[in-house]
Amino acid sequence: MGGIVSAVLDPFTGASKTRAAAQQAAAQQREAAQNAAVAAAFRPIGMTTRFGTSEFTRGIDPETGMPFIESAGYTPAGDIAAIRDRLVSTTPGLISQAEGIAGQLSPLSLASAGLFNLGSQYLAQSPEEAAQRFVASQQRLLAPQREQQLSGIRNRLFQTGRQGLVTGGSTETGMAASNPELQAYYNAMAQQDAQIAAQAEQAGQQRALFGAGLFGTGSGLLGTMSQLQAGALAPAQAQIGFASQLENLAQQPLQLGLQIGTAAQPGQQAGAQLYNQGYQQAANTMYQGTQQANALNSQFLSSLIGSAAMGFGGGAAGGAGGGLFGGGTQSLGQFGRNFFNFTPDAGMASTVSGLRASNIL
Repeated sequence: MGGIVSAVLDPFTGASKTRAAAQQAAAQQREAAQNAAVAAAFRPIGMTTRFGTSEFTRGIDPETGMPFIESAGYTPAGDIAAIRDRLVSTTPGLISQAEGIAGQLSPLSLASAGLFNLGSQYLAQSPEEAAQRFVASQQRLLAPQREQQLSGIRNRLFQTGRQGLVTGGSTETGMAASNPELQAYYNAMAQQDAQIAAQAEQAGQQRALFGAGLFGTGSGLLGTMSQLQAGALAPAQAQIGFASQLENLAQQPLQLGLQIGTAAQPGQQAGAQLYNQGYQQAANTMYQGTQQANALNSQFLSSLIGSAAMGFGGGAAGGAGGGLFGGGTQSLGQFGRNFFNFTPDAGMASTVSGLRASNIL
């Protein structure tokens, strides 16, 4: 039994040391992985300029131990904040003024609506209908004058005794034969009607253009009203724009801090990669150590069984009581059961107890 114990204790002690080394390497790789995560974490930089100061607050996740940005902000410089607040505080009054101008522009809206209505009336007639209306109106205008002229001509003819005289006449021009005075009168009236007809076509076209012009004028009034309203809001917009520019200046420290943190990120990531390489190497170390420990355990069991078989195996010389675990040649399984269940003496019991306490038996 002393030979068995001597054969297996040294390999088992080596396996224990290998396991311990592997566990230590695993602990080191966990620490390296955490350090890599911390090294790769984003780190913005607090900055201060003439226009403001930026602040960043970092925290640690209690579950993972990972750092993170809890809050970020900026504080404008005192005078910049005062100007900004004053601009913003005066803006509501400017907006109220702009709203008041809308009421003053209501006549323009009414005038525009009237022009649209009038233009619709003018455009309700076609140019042909407008021309006929023009001819009729011109003839009504000339009718009293023509009646007076005709009456005067007839009176003179009656007084001179030439009322029944008829001369002239032409089928080519379409003029009727009549008394010279009457002939001249009707010829003049026909020329006037021809001129009126020519003017009527132009009058119809002008009426349509005039109606369209009324719509354009009405639209121009609406455009003017919109421009005036937009112009009324311009002071308020200028105030807000100026306040926004001051706010952007106050935000510069925040942007600069983020940019510097971003610029440092590649170096932090490179360090994290080195940590990750250490993680892989530690994992391989743990794996190889475990493999070696398993090999030593197998070696130990083989030595234990081989030594026991040689020291206590039965044979012809043992006879019925020749073997410690029974006489005769035994199977490997039967030998294992006999070996781990036999009753040792006091010294052997102490050795076996030590082996069992070390999880060997």
